[in-house]
Amino acid sequence: MRSLEALVQRALTLARRYRPWAASAVDALAIVLAWQATYLFRLGFERWLHERPPYDAWVLLGVVAVYLSAFALLKLPQSLWRFSGFGEVRRLTLACFGAGLVCAAGVMGLQLYGVPRAVLALHPFVALMAVCVVRIGYRMLHEHARARAAGSDADIRRAVVMGAGEAARRLVAGIHQQGWLVVGLLDDDTAKHGARIAGVPVLGPLDAVRDKGVLGDATHLIIALPSVSAARRRRAVELAGETGLPVLTVPSADELREGNAGVTRVRDIEPEDLLGREPVQLDEAGISEALTGKVVLITGGGGSIGSELCRQVARFNPARLVIVELSEFNLYTIEQELSERHPALPLTKLIGDVKDLDALRIIFRRQRPQVVFHAAAYKHVPLMEEDNAWAALRNNTLGTYHAALAAAETGVERFVLISTDKAVNPTNVMGATKRAAEMVISAMAAEHPGTRFMAVRFGNVLGSSGSVIPKFKEQIAKGGPITVTHPDIIRYFMTIPEAARLVIQAATIGESGQVLVLDMGEPVKIVDLAHQLIKLAGLGPTGISIVFTGLRPGEKLYEELLADRDTTIPTHFPRLLLASLGDSDSVADVLSWVDDLASNISESLDDQDVRIRLRGIVPEFKSA
Repeated sequence: MRSLEALVQRALTLARRYRPWAASAVDALAIVLAWQATYLFRLGFERWLHERPPYDAWVLLGVVAVYLSAFALLKLPQSLWRFSGFGEVRRLTLACFGAGLVCAAGVMGLQLYGVPRAVLALHPFVALMAVCVVRIGYRMLHEHARARAAGSDADIRRAVVMGAGEAARRLVAGIHQQGWLVVGLLDDDTAKHGARIAGVPVLGPLDAVRDKGVLGDATHLIIALPSVSAARRRRAVELAGETGLPVLTVPSADELREGNAGVTRVRDIEPEDLLGREPVQLDEAGISEALTGKVVLITGGGGSIGSELCRQVARFNPARLVIVELSEFNLYTIEQELSERHPALPLTKLIGDVKDLDALRIIFRRQRPQVVFHAAAYKHVPLMEEDNAWAALRNNTLGTYHAALAAAETGVERFVLISTDKAVNPTNVMGATKRAAEMVISAMAAEHPGTRFMAVRFGNVLGSSGSVIPKFKEQIAKGGPITVTHPDIIRYFMTIPEAARLVIQAATIGESGQVLVLDMGEPVKIVDLAHQLIKLAGLGPTGISIVFTGLRPGEKLYEELLADRDTTIPTHFPRLLLASLGDSDSVADVLSWVDDLASNISESLDDQDVRIRLRGIVPEFKSA
């Protein structure tokens, strides 16, 4: 039996290339058999062959031609039999009875009275049954083969889809190939309730997902709402999380537009699905003017933010994109991705370290960048707090000075520093080094007016390396527990694409000495995020435990985006603010401090020495 199924599957696979012709041939055979069956019914077994008119074969040839023409007119040969449903049957009915009427009229008009009238009357009914049975049989064979390939009928994943729009229709049409069975759709559009879309019933509104009778024997929920607002998508995610079933989603509208995935390729819930905030609307024309045809250099271009900056910048057709990255693997990874997505983009891939001023000067002199995004940094708070404080100071602060100095010396037009909310009233070494870097940028802006120096400050980036969501997902996959530092800890969040777009916008609207700040809305409680991820994995409240481990060295319960002495200036973008960096320290003091740092920093500096140096320039730094 299995060998027969395999043989059939191989034959069907070969036939797909010529599907319309093969479908027409099978339909023609069904019509011929229906003609013979009709004669058999009318004349009986003894007479059905001998009492036909001599021209019956020519009549049959004409009948087949008329039927196939009707099928072609309704595009039936192009349809996929494995998805045959009510819509297909309706078109077959129309084609068969239309063709039967034309054939009967033709035979009678030509006075071919040897063909029994009962045959002409019954043949459309028998032909309709024949072509429908062929399609239903094919679909049953296809689904059975899929189930056998997956293991057994019990292994078929049964899904309720939230959404009944175009994305859901396309999802239903394609997802069966992946071993799924869609048992129902949900949508808030009351006009669709009770209807069938691609053969699947619309069971009710999205809220009906709470009804166990509606879910039935579903094993998964799939959210197919790529084009709705972020708030509505977040509501759907929350409703789905209440069911206790694993939750998947189709790609977002942005992913579909950029060609990163097809609508039938479901994926796990990602950070941006949990955020539920409308993306910042940026000045695409202004960004294009600032980047198109320019040489753009990105330090740390293989990291979480740096690699996304590369992707976003590449969209605006720079004259050349220069990626400076210390990690060979990260540099190779982003180079491979960009070469595939943007084969015409001139790329320069450089292994480089911002701690090496001489090497940076050579890079800047050779490449002559016009716009620089400085993303190279150490960002993991606990790692930088103990035993690595000198490395954080050297990389985050001194490295920023090196990149800014090389930029000023070569006449760079715009220089954008990626900063963090941890730079505001810092309680850890990482935050203090980034605040010192902001102050270096402010001093460089005053010292070198030919280059616009600015910074971008934002909160935690969902999905970046070292962030909580990848860590939580890994812990869930291992069966738990999920570790959270404190039950009351909160954070501002944004997605990696949002962060990259904000940085790019800063290069367009920022003035020298300013920091761009995103109004990030309400902060998120980390423990609530953990609970939500547990629910979306289809695990109940007792499925995976949450363990509180205590605040780590240098960690705050909450972060701030603005210091008390920073003032904000509105921009043309409702959720973007410009904050002027505090200027209590003179340019000379900051540059003198950083010059002294460059001359004296070494691995012999212990953590306490680093903290003393940082307090000399960042008086608000209050370490434990």
